[in-house]
Amino acid sequence: MARSFSRRAFLAAAAGAAACSPDLRVNEPAAVGPQAILDVHCHTLHSGRTNEQLLAHQKELGVTKTVLLPGEGWMLERIGGNEQCAELAAAHPDQFVLFANADAAVDEAVEILSGQLDAGAAGIGEQKFKVAIDGREMRRIFDLASERQVPVLVHFEHEMYNLGIQNFHKILEAYPDVTFLGHAQTWWGNIDASLDQTVMYPKGSVKPGGLTDRYLADYSNIYGDLSAGSGRNAITRDEEFARGFVDRHQDKLVWGSDCPCQDGRGAGRSDDQCIGATCLAALRNLAPNDEAYRKIVWGNGAKILGLG
Repeated sequence: MARSFSRRAFLAAAAGAAACSPDLRVNEPAAVGPQAILDVHCHTLHSGRTNEQLLAHQKELGVTKTVLLPGEGWMLERIGGNEQCAELAAAHPDQFVLFANADAAVDEAVEILSGQLDAGAAGIGEQKFKVAIDGREMRRIFDLASERQVPVLVHFEHEMYNLGIQNFHKILEAYPDVTFLGHAQTWWGNIDASLDQTVMYPKGSVKPGGLTDRYLADYSNIYGDLSAGSGRNAITRDEEFARGFVDRHQDKLVWGSDCPCQDGRGAGRSDDQCIGATCLAALRNLAPNDEAYRKIVWGNGAKILGLG
């Protein structure tokens, strides 16, 4: 779900963050973070990580509230499902917010999601199935989200999941009362107007005017989930562009980890990097001020979830 971030780019982000706050140490963004940090994107059993390791990971990053996103269908090969997430949330109710998931292509999807929402889930996602974003399958789910007034987190990946990002405006317009969180490679690649849609982790300078940038600017009901290697790549590939992007969308961005490392310091990863920690360091460097940073790592997500 995430790809490694070049050592040079990581060191540049960490060095910039340290310049803003001398006490910041690599992989310890909580040292300069706000009192509360909300992680909008976390999975149980992520790449085999235990619940104890997940808890240690979140503590190391200074996370005070975590959204648990279950898998369903094929996703259960990599992450825990609705049951596993519900068990962890029940054991630590002050630390977790629970979302619900169902394979959009199965007939029982709405029934499954309704049952999870009745049991206390606060949102739907991560929706990550090979269906059209504006097709019948997803519209059933968006109808339910509108009825229940819960947010939906969507994974966009070219020719793989939630196909047809260029048609997403139809959904944003058809469901103005539903809050959407856009995530993953094709969502974040499209900050660039010159994106080759087949490239999952584009590098180099960004051409302004990309589809994602326009969606965030033009529609009040869409937010950007900065988790995983895709979100981190988006804000580190072109620092000059990223500074302006973070500034103008500071009310529309939310931070998440989507990181499978075991301790918040990179254990279990071949590059020895924690995606969540390095993304927080980059954000701290890019944010125009502390208020903007606090909105991205707590305020915007808390507003969506009604956390206060």
